[in-house]
Amino acid sequence: MLAMLAKEPSQGYQLRDRLDQALGLLGESINDGHIYVTLGRLEKAGLIAHPAPPHAASDRKVYELTAAGQERVAEWMSEVSWPKPDLAEFHLKLVAAAQAGLADPIGIVDMQRRELLRRLRDVERAAMAEPPGSDGGLLLEGIALRLQADLRWLEACERAWSDRRRTS
Repeated sequence: MLAMLAKEPSQGYQLRDRLDQALGLLGESINDGHIYVTLGRLEKAGLIAHPAPPHAASDRKVYELTAAGQERVAEWMSEVSWPKPDLAEFHLKLVAAAQAGLADPIGIVDMQRRELLRRLRDVERAAMAEPPGSDGGLLLEGIALRLQADLRWLEACERAWSDRRRTS
């Protein structure tokens, strides 16, 4: 939600539209009430504010990032983690980065890929130290397979964002 506000101050329904555009059918599972509850929590945390416009013709609040909110978005853009983020969260990070000009989506993909490759090397090293047929070896194989699948998805993300860059 914070990253969606990084593009420009917005009303709750505008954020809803952006989420729907970014997530497609997955966005429909987020109900409007959840958006407003989240906005309330972000406001209490001091990450967003809704200053009254000089000529308040509408009772709809326009939310904008505070300095602390901008700092949190910048931190989030540079975070690399696994097994989280979930795919929808990572996808939103790419969309928000591109829309608000916060970061290069391909750079974010590359940063995530480097971390996953590092973890894959660690897992493969650990798996080689396990005795054949061990329970630990089976778990490590599952972790390696998940990492490989995530790396393939990152390749698809990079292709898609590279194609967007070429056609823009």
